[in-house]
Amino acid sequence: MFGLSEVAIILVVVILVLAAKKLPDLARSAGKSARILKAEAAAAKDEPAGTDGQTGPRVIPGETVGPKSTTPADSAQPAAAPHPARPDSGQPRPQD
Repeated sequence: MFGLSEVAIILVVVILVLAAKKLPDLARSAGKSARILKAEAAAAKDEPAGTDGQTGPRVIPGETVGPKSTTPADSAQPAAAPHPARPDSGQPRPQD
């Protein structure tokens, strides 16, 4: 009846007809993916061979990251104790 090539052609035509609205988006995202893959392959090729995959921190223009402070003095300060809840008796509170 039908061979494998005829079934494949019919499936391709049906997919093209049913998915015609999404084809431009699909082609656009496939092009972006191909560009990213090409750029990453070029970057891997240009990487010096002596680094063994260990590189320094990645620098992104426009972002600033400060050093993290892990000194014990920062965590040794006790938090301020909250005032205990007092019922409102309608009289002014005494000053602490």
